[in-house]
Amino acid sequence: MGKVVALIPARAGSKGVPNKNVRLLGGHPLLAWSIAACRKAVMIDRVIVSTDSQEYAALARDLGAEAPFLRPAAISGDTAIDYDFIVHALDWLAMNGQEPEYVVHIRPTTPLRDPRRVDEAVRAFKETGNATALRSVHEMSESAYKAFEISGGGQLKRLGSDSTALDAANNARQQFPSTYQANGYVDVLSVAFIRKSGLIHGDNVMPFLTSEVVEVDTESDFAHLEFQLSRTPDSVCKIFD
Repeated sequence: MGKVVALIPARAGSKGVPNKNVRLLGGHPLLAWSIAACRKAVMIDRVIVSTDSQEYAALARDLGAEAPFLRPAAISGDTAIDYDFIVHALDWLAMNGQEPEYVVHIRPTTPLRDPRRVDEAVRAFKETGNATALRSVHEMSESAYKAFEISGGGQLKRLGSDSTALDAANNARQQFPSTYQANGYVDVLSVAFIRKSGLIHGDNVMPFLTSEVVEVDTESDFAHLEFQLSRTPDSVCKIFD
């Protein structure tokens, strides 16, 4: 039934951007972008949407994905973690004799992706011998080592340090190590590792570098994506032609 399953989480009830998974971007629901990219990726055998909404499930099926189950409310709230919905999906697939070897975790909140890059990620993870998972990241424009926390006493302090002396943080960015941000473009997970460890990523995660991408968490993020599409309207054709 497919060794590589793309799993797209799309719960209802988003607060930052209401109904963001079905909101139109470039004339298509946000969810449609991820489904279309997965359907064009040759390394993916099945595309499954995990949702707690009958409406979203029906939309997913109309868009060419599968939605064979509904996610329980207990693992669909704001505090739900990725492990819960992934294992819920794997348990359903296993119960029906369809458990895959790999899960490709695709977040609909990162809609602008190239199916060829998704294929590259799956191939790269399959070819590595010892990685526990693969996660997509892009280099941060400013090193995280230049960032601050607020101390218990109310002063700024360097991130990850107990020191409130900040002058060294003003050094040129080239003097700091590069840091990377997970971006939701594509994660590839080993089902055998998940079952063995009770974890989804583990301690030997392979980085997959992408260009900088926008994740939709706020209205300004959505506006940024709409601006990007206005500058590159052919992006719609590449996914939906």
